[in-house]
Amino acid sequence: MSQTYTVIGAGPVGRTIAEQLLARGEKVRVLTRSGSGPQGAERVAVDAGDPGALRGRLDGSAAVFHCAHAPYDVRAWERELPRTEAAVLEEAGRAATGVVFPESLYSYSRTDKAMMETSERSVSTGKGGVRARLLLARAAHPTPTASVVASDFVGPYALASHVGERMLSAVLAERTLRVVGSPDQAHSFTYVPDLAATMITVADRGLGGDRVWHAATGAPVTQREVARGYARLAGVREPRIGGLPTSLLRVVGVGIPMMRELAEVAYQFERPFVLDSTASQAELGLASTPFDQVLAETVGWWCSRT
Repeated sequence: MSQTYTVIGAGPVGRTIAEQLLARGEKVRVLTRSGSGPQGAERVAVDAGDPGALRGRLDGSAAVFHCAHAPYDVRAWERELPRTEAAVLEEAGRAATGVVFPESLYSYSRTDKAMMETSERSVSTGKGGVRARLLLARAAHPTPTASVVASDFVGPYALASHVGERMLSAVLAERTLRVVGSPDQAHSFTYVPDLAATMITVADRGLGGDRVWHAATGAPVTQREVARGYARLAGVREPRIGGLPTSLLRVVGVGIPMMRELAEVAYQFERPFVLDSTASQAELGLASTPFDQVLAETVGWWCSRT
């Protein structure tokens, strides 16, 4: 008999998790403020950060996937994320279920070498500080939790990614592409369906206590390699690519808040930035999707919607 899984949020990760669960015949409840979500799921309009509104919404859940987020602004993160996670953890505890979170690499304090599940996570300021404090709060809470760390997204629905809408639209229109940092630094990109599959596998193992996993992620590539791959698969000319240095982002960020936020994390694209998921993949029995397949499925999805 199928179980009910609750997914909070219907962005790239939440929607993909819901779709994968529905595809294997599970009952899925999706909670969003707007009541959105994929066809086939029970869709409920609720603010997950409101304890009163959330009350009872997690009852009967085999697991909860908390994938809701906030605008890409450190002030919004500080204001919204701790409050929402606290409400979800309390209600999940009352419902006697566990919570699986997607997580980023922002809290890792040493990025000069490949980041592993055991690497230090002690950033104290900015967006990385917010993420580090969220991880500590999960570990301290009695509700069982798992945090599945991914690098920058690639794949369907990941429009806001560095290799998402802005890159795809420029490549397919054969325009010059400007990328954050250097286009030729090795960088890990996590395929959204691989992150979703890792989170589901972790939940299926059963949650106990608190643990950090790494999403199945392929070998690092450069932004230039991604753009060239998109062009090849779309049958267009290879794009001209230039980098946007941190110094320029900071200057522009004086008047454009998003540029200021990007300047804070531009270091991730100015030198190698690598996630190592070897240990998690081996323990969970997972493999990352081959790079060419990732690109082909991403371009195919993009073209199907335009």
